[in-house]
Amino acid sequence: MLNIMIVEDSKIIVRSLSRTLENMGLNIVGVANNGEDAINMYKDLQPELVTMDITMPIMNGIDALKGIRDWDEQAKVIMITSHGEERLVMDAISLGAKGYILKPITPLKIKQTIQKTFPKLNKQIENNYLATTLAF
Repeated sequence: MLNIMIVEDSKIIVRSLSRTLENMGLNIVGVANNGEDAINMYKDLQPELVTMDITMPIMNGIDALKGIRDWDEQAKVIMITSHGEERLVMDAISLGAKGYILKPITPLKIKQTIQKTFPKLNKQIENNYLATTLAF
């Protein structure tokens, strides 16, 4: 089971993202609502994956990505962004982000991005995803 930390300041998006990830059989180990908390939580939790909003209070996702990657250069971070932030996404990719998800977030976008980041989990994620979508 993949351990994931969510970094997002919107409670609605946290709830939706958590539900989707858990339905895919993934484990949420922590939630931070700003970049500063994200860096500290990452050091304590050492998740295998971080989903990181770009625009947040106190410290944005780009600076948090830098802080996490300075501490762990192998950290896997997927950025979550809105339209109009393409330049920031490119900055994040150049800093080591493994990919991005454009809002509005959908289960399919999440599944595809995680599968690209963790190809060894493709079958497990696909099976859980199909079971979740068939249940609706």
